[in-house]
Formats: sequence, C-alpha cells, structure tokens
Amino acid sequence: MLFNSWQYVFFFITVLTLYFLLDKKWRIYLLFMASYIFYSVWSWKFSILMFGVSVLNFICGNKIDNASSNMNRKKWLSIALVLSFMPLVYFKYANFFIGSFVNSVHFFGLKPNINSFDVILPVGISFFTFQALSYSIDIYRKRVEVETSLIRFTTYVAFFPQLVAGPIERSTNLLQQFHEEHEFDIKRFVEGGKLFIWGLFKKIVIADRLALYSDSVFNNPEMHSSPTLMLATLFFTIQIYCDFSGYSDMAIGSARMMGFNLMQNFNLPYLANSIADFWKRWHISLSSWFSDYVYIPLGGNRVSISRWIFNIFVVFLVSGLWHGANWTFVIWGGLHAFYYLLEFVGKKILERIGCDYIIKNRYYKFFKIIIIFMLVCFAWIFFRANSVSDAFLIIQKIVNYSGTLWVGMSSVTTLLSILLILFLGIVQVLQFNNKLSLYFSKTEIPWYIQSISYAFLIVAIGLFGMSSNAFIYFQF
Repeated sequence: MLFNSWQYVFFFITVLTLYFLLDKKWRIYLLFMASYIFYSVWSWKFSILMFGVSVLNFICGNKIDNASSNMNRKKWLSIALVLSFMPLVYFKYANFFIGSFVNSVHFFGLKPNINSFDVILPVGISFFTFQALSYSIDIYRKRVEVETSLIRFTTYVAFFPQLVAGPIERSTNLLQQFHEEHEFDIKRFVEGGKLFIWGLFKKIVIADRLALYSDSVFNNPEMHSSPTLMLATLFFTIQIYCDFSGYSDMAIGSARMMGFNLMQNFNLPYLANSIADFWKRWHISLSSWFSDYVYIPLGGNRVSISRWIFNIFVVFLVSGLWHGANWTFVIWGGLHAFYYLLEFVGKKILERIGCDYIIKNRYYKFFKIIIIFMLVCFAWIFFRANSVSDAFLIIQKIVNYSGTLWVGMSSVTTLLSILLILFLGIVQVLQFNNKLSLYFSKTEIPWYIQSISYAFLIVAIGLFGMSSNAFIYFQF
C-alpha cells in the first residue's frame, strides 16, 4: 500500500477516524490490526516474519532485564542479534555472498556448482529488524524500561506510517508514546496534513518527473553522451532526495495527525558544508543508528588513529551494504568514508598552518557546500548504476566529455524537471535561512500566503495524479 495512492488515503482516513472514536484502551488494538493489514497488502507471509522478529526481541528484552548476571545479559542479547539478523542475511545477502564467492573462485580457474537462492526480499525488512533490535540493545544498556505488553511492542515495530522505509525509530522515543493518551488536536492535524502534502508533492510531482529521464539514461548508459549522463546524475541526486524525504515527510505527517512524534529524518542535506554535516542531515535515523550501535561500540574516535580510520570505513561500508546486496552500494559507502577522512585531514592541515580562519569564512563555507554537493552527486553514480561496470562506464564517458545533450522522451517534461529543481532549491534556501518552516517549526509567512502555497501544491498533485510508482527505499 503506497502513500502516493488513493488506497492509502482512504485507509488512513478510516484508521484516523476510528482511532479518535474508540475508547483509549482499544486504540492499541486498532493500530496493531491496521499496521499488519497495511503490511499484509504486500505479503501476509512476511508479516509473520515481522511478528516473529518482534516477539523474539520482546522475549529477549525481558530476559535481559531479568538476567541475574552480566553473562546472561550478554547471552540473551547475542540471541536477539543472531536470530534477528539471520532472516535479514538470508533474504537480502545470501545470493550476494554466493555470487561473490563464485566470482572469486572463477578467478582461480575453479567452477563450483553452486546455485543462487530463489528468494523475494520482504519489503522494509532492514527497517523493522533494526527497529526491533534497538529495543534489545537499549534494554541491555539500561536506556529504556522493559515493555510488559506484547501487543504494544509488536505495534511499535510494525507502526504503519514508518514501517517500510523509516524513520527507524527507537524505543526511547516511539515505544513510550504508545503509553500516552492522544486527544484530537486540530492544530496538530493541520501541521501533519501540511507535511503530508509537501511530501506527496516531492514524490509525485518532482521525484517521479525526474525518474522519467534518469531511469532511461542509467538503464542504457552506453547509448548516451557526457552531458546527458551529467544531467541524469543531477536528476537522480534530486530524485532520490525527493523520493525518500517525501516518504519520510508523509510518514511523519501521518503519525503527527494521530498524535505521534516521529524523529526527523532529513534536514536539508544538500546544503551541508561538509561530509560529516551531510550525514547529520541525510537519513538521520539510519546514520544515528549506526553511530550508536556500531561506531561507538567499535570505540568511536577514542582509539588510536589507525583504529579510528578502521572504524570509519567499517561504518560506511556496512551502511553501503545495508542499502543493498551489490558492490555498487559498497563502493558508494567506501567513497563516503574516503571523503570523510580526506576532509578531516584537510581541516587539520589548515589548522596546523594557521589558516583555520579560512574554515570560518562564510565564502569558504559556501564554496564547500558546492564541493560537497558535487562529491555527493559523484557517489550517487555508483548508488544508481545497475552494475560496477556501468558506473565506471558513466564516469569514463563524463571525463572524456563529448556529444550533445539528449532532451529526453519529452523536452517539455525535461524542462519542467529543471524548473522543479529550481523551485525546490529556492524553497530549501528559504528553509535554510529560517524564512520557511521546516517540519513543524514556526514561520513568519502570513497564513493566506501559506494557504495559497498549499493550494498550489494540491493542484499540482491533482494534475499529475496519484501514481503507482514505489519508493526507492522500499528495496532496502
């Protein structure tokens, strides 16, 4: 069930209405049923898997809390980690590891008779696995109180607004909110509705327009020229942002209308002035998850310089692999690790030679925003390319600049896409300078201008119509 469909709109209105009509003690049961119905639209079989992962971490969390020794606490945490990751590894990475092994032994002239598995990747498996596991880890770290209600915990893991593509919530935030009583609030409803409309606009009007051009080019890179590949890379850069942040906006907006506050997942990432800043703004729920549960346990930056470099590469490479079982994602993660370390070294050099004042200069910061954006665009080539060889072909053709620009299947659509990018850029700059609201912050814009603006968004959505295009991050 896609957010960008009438099916979801009717489903959500029904759930929202029943939620506030029902007695408070029955609301958790409604959310449980709604969340599993929502997921079962894709596959009722995989909803059983999600329920199993939830029950596993619920039991392990209780066992960790009641353990009489630290050894038992570690034992139950290990059980939660191993058994939760087993289905994730099987469904998402089994064929990747088999294929990589076969290719590696082919190098030595061996031809093992190993066949890949015929598996279908459950939608959102990475998201609900990480969300369930965060509870067991937080119980182990004594950061959260143990949950006594199984239905409350399984609803937390399966909460339909953010189930299939995040934000990846923590028990310290979302689980606690299922203990609260939510009253209908018109202001909160309007705020959530506005955010949902903005997210829907970014998905249907911007992302889906850009996809028409970028998909056509990236699926046949050998047929296109340098300027065409460069434009397609720019289009995909904006497409993936509007597609994913659009989903997050709709998820946060849906939850907000019901009284739940989900964590912020994007904060103008393409206006970041460093790679570190970019990862504080892009997919915040995932980057903070890896920081808390991978980077810090590895020792963070409180280790030797060589170990710190190792930690950085581990986190970014794992982050790349999280996105998909393909070497293109691993290279994408490795590139960001390289960027991060190169930036760190450059900053230290400037400080050592007494030029740290340059770092604080606003023109230097603006220059860095441009450079960081270009580096991120380059890395997206590997993320979007169908294979590593395709990615290197695209880079080679861009470097050996030649050819003319392809205007796309429709020159009008391509021109419209460029205008939409400019429109988005203006909005983002205004948000960056606090002239427009970001999420639910206050704004100085008069109410009638806001009303006209949202009316424009609704008309644009109506013109392009609800689509059946899935969100990019559903595959992760």
